[in-house]
Amino acid sequence: MTTGEIQAAAADVADLYAATGRRLVGLLVSAGASPALAEDLLQEAYARLVPRWDIVRRYDNPEAWVRTVALRLYLSHERRTRLFHRRAPVLQPRSDTDGPSPDRVAVETALATLPAHQRIVVVMHYLVDLPVAEIATTLRISPGTVKSRLSRARAHLADVLGEAPHE
Repeated sequence: MTTGEIQAAAADVADLYAATGRRLVGLLVSAGASPALAEDLLQEAYARLVPRWDIVRRYDNPEAWVRTVALRLYLSHERRTRLFHRRAPVLQPRSDTDGPSPDRVAVETALATLPAHQRIVVVMHYLVDLPVAEIATTLRISPGTVKSRLSRARAHLADVLGEAPHE
């Protein structure tokens, strides 16, 4: 790419970031990343997009490409972190002026107890409302693995939250 093409791609990617960045940071935070880590991972994903913009801009949904890269970066980060030490998940403070509701705290606390691979499929399925097939494609796993992780996560969350599991 020439310097002019890189500058044009960077401008287009900046527009995409302005339209989707906040939502994707929220997704990564819901998946378990701290807000600062979520922003760093998303910046890395968008930086990787710039040299590929000529191809990705033709996709039906360029945001899905960024989301996939960001989630894979998060999973890689989690794997590296586990190699060095086990850490207890910590709830991140929210900017809500009245504070989070007790239900939200309970759900976030319960989500934090899930392994990262289960937490991500739960967030993608229930918060982003993605179908099993798209989650499987994004994470490069089989649909059966997605269903298995969802099932295990639902059972665990039902146990932690003291509710009967919903299928």
